[in-house]
Amino acid sequence: MMIDLYTWATPNGRKVSVMLEEVGLPYKEHAINISKGEQFQPHFLKISPNNRIPAIVDPDGPGGKPISVFETGAILIYLGEKTGKLIPKDARKRIAMMEWLMWQMGGFGPMLGQAHHFLGMKEPDQYGVDRYVKESHRLYGVLDRRLADNDYVAGDEYTIADIAILGWAHRHERHKVDLKDYPNVKRWYDGLWQRPAVKKGMPTLGGINM
Repeated sequence: MMIDLYTWATPNGRKVSVMLEEVGLPYKEHAINISKGEQFQPHFLKISPNNRIPAIVDPDGPGGKPISVFETGAILIYLGEKTGKLIPKDARKRIAMMEWLMWQMGGFGPMLGQAHHFLGMKEPDQYGVDRYVKESHRLYGVLDRRLADNDYVAGDEYTIADIAILGWAHRHERHKVDLKDYPNVKRWYDGLWQRPAVKKGMPTLGGINM
């Protein structure tokens, strides 16, 4: 049975389409045009009460009953546990994966999103630009140091944490970051883009690039 993916071509939306491609689960995309306020429609709020994309409905959830899941971190964990893929079996690696997944959701996402907001203003607020672009660079520095001695963020194993971070790193140009300044991130980033599931899962919704 197909999973229904309610999404739009944003960093968060792309995380889940890449994950679904990686684990090989069939899915059908349903466009939720956030620029037109479709995320506030009652049918979507039943699935995602925080009116944010993405969200999924799995007709074959726990006990064989349908389940809806919102919030990208929860969706990635759910899909990983459902399939037994991209979540380390080793306890230490699993802890590292959770640390970096939470790091992405708490910082490398919200802060970069703020950089996008202030940089995209018709009349940029210089305080906001300086604050969030600086924080974006700090976060890339944290990631670069982590990847100096690790192939992936959780260690030597590709996990859902890499997928979560990649969704936002894909927009590095929009938050004024040159990956050449972060060589370990660039190596990691370029390597992930060689994965067929990443190539297929990133340009979602008919190639909409937002």
